[in-house]
This record gives sequence, structure tokens and C-alpha cells, in this order.
Amino acid sequence: MPGFMSCPGGLIVLAIITLRTVHVNSEIWSNEVSDVQYGKLGSNVTLECKESRTGSPVEWRLNGSAVLPRQALPSNSSLTLVDTDHSMEGNYSCLDERGTLLWATKLRLGRKPGLLSVSCKISNHHFCNCSWQQSVKTHLPTKYITSYRDKLDAVEPCHQYDFKPNECAIEYPTIWQHYHLINITEVNPLGSETTLVRLNLKDLLKPDPPEAVTPDPVEGHPRRLQVRWRYPSSWPYEAPFPLIFQLRYRPRGSVNWSMLQTTDTNVLITDILVAHPHIIQVQAKDDLGFGQWSDWSPEVQALPWSDPNLNDPEQTEEYPGFPDYTEPDCSTAKSPDAQTGALHASPLRVSSKGSITTASNQCRTYPESTWFLCLVAAVHESAPSSGFFLHVNCERIQPL
Repeated sequence: MPGFMSCPGGLIVLAIITLRTVHVNSEIWSNEVSDVQYGKLGSNVTLECKESRTGSPVEWRLNGSAVLPRQALPSNSSLTLVDTDHSMEGNYSCLDERGTLLWATKLRLGRKPGLLSVSCKISNHHFCNCSWQQSVKTHLPTKYITSYRDKLDAVEPCHQYDFKPNECAIEYPTIWQHYHLINITEVNPLGSETTLVRLNLKDLLKPDPPEAVTPDPVEGHPRRLQVRWRYPSSWPYEAPFPLIFQLRYRPRGSVNWSMLQTTDTNVLITDILVAHPHIIQVQAKDDLGFGQWSDWSPEVQALPWSDPNLNDPEQTEEYPGFPDYTEPDCSTAKSPDAQTGALHASPLRVSSKGSITTASNQCRTYPESTWFLCLVAAVHESAPSSGFFLHVNCERIQPL
């Protein structure tokens, strides 16, 4: 039966090998100290009244009641439970003909272990954490035996913690080696199952996101933002293992990101849109080239500096969002009268495809020999994917 595993960031595990399953011959596994017996769900389980004389009939009770499950078949000193389910669990006792208690036990029903679904995470060079989930819900007390082996065949324990029963940790792994073999064996009273997972640890290396990302306006510079952050707390700030960072930012309302890379923990953005709020995120990666980029840090929003003494309504009111835009059909547009040197003093939209439309979304086309002199009256410094607005005055002129 093949094993299976899931890893962060969509990694593909090189190989997973499953060892034998150690089966328990009997359907009942007894613990003499606690007087608890274990049976397999869906099987026939037989209880024996240990203190009765051979062949002597006894009376069986479940949780003190003489009413037994319908599938219970008493026979002299034994009781057989057919096709067991959880409703048959409880405290069973047997009494002789005088009502004297002869023996009592607690019955728990469950299943043998199955393969485990294992996931390993390496957030720095010094620590690898593996966790797992059961593929078979056993309903029984379970313990795990964990270890790992590196390329040199040195077997070491994968350390477990009482407060995290389904996790183990490899401290100071040799991640530059080609692979490690993780061994996790699940054991319960009905049997055991071993899952082996082969990992390439350097491919799993993934830092946590940078922390405390803080953007600040730069006084006197309406197109700048200074952004600072910290190394993730799980990554030791050490010279041998530096991080490289990637910062992305976009105007609020846009879907297009601008990107910057740096090895510092701060960067100066110099092409911010004036008076417009921006969204900023940072991610990190091992600068030695191992592993993958971290997840992005949570989004933070920042507004660039604006002159409080400048009485410009565009700097005091909410910056408009990016307008919806439908590319017009220019195939049937009419050219203006060749003798008309009309002036245009209206907003024009220049699309990402290069066509020009007026504010009323009407096309105007001109012969290729026509020349224009255009003066830009105002520019909205926003550039959505559909285009941007220009307020211009244009006059048709004759070429020199």
C-alpha cells in the first residue's frame, strides 16, 4: 500500500516507502494491570470469565445492567459479541449463580493503525519540524516512535514533546545533504504501522514572513515611502545565514504590483503615486539559494507625504478609484473635415493598446499626414491597465 504526504508550498516529496504492518493475532489485546481489553471494530469479540469454574454458567452484565446488546451470545463462562460497534463498549462483569462478582473488565473497540499523512516544515537552518495525521481513526490509545536517518546512515531520534503528541523535531539537521529518511511508527493495542518519508530538506527550507512591516511617508517628497521590517523571529539574525527580501507595492484599487529586491531590512520607494494610498507586502528567502520564498507578510497600507499648506483639492479629498473602461470600436470612426483646425480642450483617454478616445468614449481618427501640437494641461498620475487620463489642448498644424 503506498504512503502519502503533503508539504508546505506544494512541494513534491521524492519518495515515500511503507514498511510492514505488525499484526496482532488475537482480536483481543489485554492489559492485565488496568483490566482493560481491546477489540477490533466490526469483528467478533469473545470475553472469558477468568475466575469461573470450567463449564459453570455465569451471568453477564454491561455497566451493571443484565440487559446486553442484541448481538451478545452468552455460552457458559464466555460472552461473544458479534459484529462489534461502539455501542458495545463499556464495563463487563460476570457473576456466579449466587450473584457473587467473579471478574470485571472494560472493553474498548477500535482499529489497527494505518499510514500517516506527514508534513515537514523548515523555517530556519537549525530546526525541522514534522507533524502527522492519522489516515485511520483508531479510537484507541496510541504512541509514536520517531527517528530519522541521513545520507551517512546515522540514525538519530526525532524529538517528541508531551504537549504536541503528533509532532517531532530534528535539531540542527544537515540540510546540505541530499536527503533524510523520516521514520514514524504508530503503535496501539491492535498492532502497528510504520511510515517512511524521504525528504530533501534544503528544498523544504521556507522562512516565515518578515515581521513588523512599517511604511512611513518621507517629508517633502510626495512620491516616496520609506519601508522598514524585521527578520522573522524564527530565523536567527546571523551573518552565515542572511535573508534576501522581496517587496511588492501597488496603488489601492490597482491589481498590478511593482517589485523590489534587497538584502537590507529597509527600502526607499521613489515612484509612489501622489496623494494615493498604497498596499505593501514583503517576503523572504534564504540568500544562499536554498528552499523557497516565504509567504507574503500581511498587507499594510500607507499614504505618501502631502504639503499641508497646499490648498489643492486633489490632495485633500479621497483619490478617485480606477474607472471602468470599455475599449471603443474605432473601425467606423469618421475623420474630421480636413479644412477644420479645431481645438480640443477635453479629457482624452490613452489606452494600453494605443488608441485615443474622448471623455464621451468616441473615436477620432486622422490621416497619417496630419500633425498636431498638443499641450498637456493636467495629468492624473494613475495608470490602470485600461489606460490613463490626459487633459490636453490640441491644434492641428501643418508640418514644416
